[in-house]
Amino acid sequence: MQKFIIGFILLFFGFSGISLGQSYGSALGLRLANNNQHRMIGLTAKKRIQKGLTAEGILQSDLNVNTSFHALIQKHRPLLTKRLNYYYGAGLSFGIGENREKIPERMEIIRTYGNTHVGVDLIAGLEFTALGLNFSVDYKPNANLIGRQPWYSGQVGISVRTVLVKGKQQNRKRRKREREKRREAGSTLLQKITKPFKPGGK
Repeated sequence: MQKFIIGFILLFFGFSGISLGQSYGSALGLRLANNNQHRMIGLTAKKRIQKGLTAEGILQSDLNVNTSFHALIQKHRPLLTKRLNYYYGAGLSFGIGENREKIPERMEIIRTYGNTHVGVDLIAGLEFTALGLNFSVDYKPNANLIGRQPWYSGQVGISVRTVLVKGKQQNRKRRKREREKRREAGSTLLQKITKPFKPGGK
């Protein structure tokens, strides 16, 4: 896994010299994840909510007994080029899954299934956007608050997303909304100023 991650990062730098760099407003794709207990596959959706800040939703499952949803807010910062970013953040998670309770006195592990759990996530990662695709690798530790043992687990994830809305498109829409708001505000102010001078105005 470590060799794969190093190769993935080197691939980022190799692409950055030849690609048509694209930022994104929103992106949707697949995430593969692994820890010392489960391999997971899931959907990941990311949306930029303001400059340098994104929201991500992850729905993942091992296609057996563990399914969870994770809602995260992430801060992004450029690394060498605007196409390559590192990010960090936090969020909440909930799901249904396996519980492994250790009984040291009897040297046993009792497994139960269908347990509802709620936890807190941290996340740190590296991402690259090019040719309409967004690639990322991350580490996401989770601390369980309710319903699962062990209480802590860490997860390495690799995601590939297709860009649904480019950053430039999102910026144009945002600027258009801001112009419309300014025009509406200016029109309202002008109406207030000219109203007393109109026939019958007060």
